[in-house]
Amino acid sequence: MEGTRKEIAAGVYLTYLPAQKFKTSLLSAQFVTPLSQERVSACALLPAVLRRGTVSCPDLGALSEQLDRLYGARIDYTVRKRGENQCVGFVASLIDDSFVPGGEKLLEPVADILGELICDPATERGRFVPAYFESEKQNLADAVRSIINDKRDYADLRLLQEMCTGEPYGISRLGDEKSVEKLQLQKLYAQYGDLISTARLELIYSGSAALERVEQALLHALATLPRDGIRDIALATPHVLRPEVKVVEDAMDVTQGKLGMGFACGSEDTAALLMGNTIFGGSSNSKLFLNVREKLSLCYFASSVYHRQKGMITVSSGIEFQNYQKAYDEITLQLKAVQDGDLEDWELEGARSTLLNAYASMGDSQGKLENFYLGQAATGQAETPDLLAKEIQNVTADRIFAAMRTVSLDTVYFLKGKEAAE
Repeated sequence: MEGTRKEIAAGVYLTYLPAQKFKTSLLSAQFVTPLSQERVSACALLPAVLRRGTVSCPDLGALSEQLDRLYGARIDYTVRKRGENQCVGFVASLIDDSFVPGGEKLLEPVADILGELICDPATERGRFVPAYFESEKQNLADAVRSIINDKRDYADLRLLQEMCTGEPYGISRLGDEKSVEKLQLQKLYAQYGDLISTARLELIYSGSAALERVEQALLHALATLPRDGIRDIALATPHVLRPEVKVVEDAMDVTQGKLGMGFACGSEDTAALLMGNTIFGGSSNSKLFLNVREKLSLCYFASSVYHRQKGMITVSSGIEFQNYQKAYDEITLQLKAVQDGDLEDWELEGARSTLLNAYASMGDSQGKLENFYLGQAATGQAETPDLLAKEIQNVTADRIFAAMRTVSLDTVYFLKGKEAAE
C-alpha cells in the first residue's frame, strides 16, 4: 500500500494510508522520544494515566459512554520500542464512514477525543488525579514484574541488556522496577508537559476519508498542542563487535534452560541479512527449526531475529540444562552452513517466499500497517512494504552468503536452574 507522509505542524507528521476495503478506520497518535533510563518508566506510565479521563469525560465511565455513542469506537494506549526510541500514545479504531448509518461522520469526533486525551487530561489541583496515578503506577509495576514469569521473554530481554550494556537499545520499553518505584505525581506531570511539547508526534490514518479531511480533523483536535524545542528522534548506531565473547549466566528456579546468543553483523546489506536470518532461524523452515529442534531434538524452541537498526542477530532457544554445549555447537554449526552457502535451493526460495508473503499480507491488516509505518518513521526509514519486497525479490544467493559471513558471535546468555548452578 502506497502512503503519503507530510509534516502538518511543527514536529507533527501525518502518514496517510488510503483504504476502501476495511469496515473500520484506524487513527494512531504516537509520541516518539529517545530511550532514556531516567525517563523510560515515566513515559511508559503517561498514556495509561492519560487514558483514565479528560476534562469533558473525567473518568473511564464517562469516556466509555462517549465512545459507545460513536458506535463503539475504541481508543487504546500503547507503549512500544522502535530502534532506540520509545513510542507512546493511542490507537483509535472506529467504523469507517462508508458503513455508518445515515452518513454520520465519526472521524472528527473520535479525533477530538484523541486530542483531548493528549491536550486536556483529567487533572486535580494542577496535576494528574492522584487516584489515577497510583492505580496505573501499580499496574505498570505489576507489568514489569510479570516479565520474569515468561522465561523466554525474560531471557530475550536479558540478552539484549547484556549485549547492549550502555546502549539505549538494551533498555526495556517499560523500564525496571526501581524506576517505577521512584515515579512521583508532580514529576510525572512535568514529564507529560515536556513530552507533548518536545517529542515528535507521528499520526497515522488508515481508512476511506480524503487526506485533506483527515489533516483538518487532526489539526482541529490538536490545536492546543504545545510545541517548543522539539527533539530529534534517536538514530540507532550499529552495535560494535566485542573483542572477546561476553558470557553471562543467571540461575533461577526453572526446569528448562534458556540459551540466548547475540551476533554482530558487519554488513549493511539489509535485504541480504533479512534473507540470511530467515534461512538461519527466522521461519518454521529455517535451519535452526528443522535441524536443532526437529531433527536433533536439542531445543524445545529455536529461532532468530534480525535487529536491523542495531546490525544484530539474536538467537532464542529453550534447552535441557545438560544440552547447553550441544545446542551451542549446533546453533554455531547451522550459522556456518548459511555462511558457507551449504543449503538447498528450496531453503533459499522458501525464505524468499516467507518474506514476500509477510510484506504482501501487511495490507490486509490496519494494525500491521500502523505498526510497520510507525517503525519506519521512528527509525528514520522510508521504504514501503512494496519496495522492501522488491529488494528481497532481487537479492542474490552470493549477496546473502557474503553478508552472513560478517556475522560474528558477541554475547552468550544462559538462564539455568539453581540445581545446575550448584
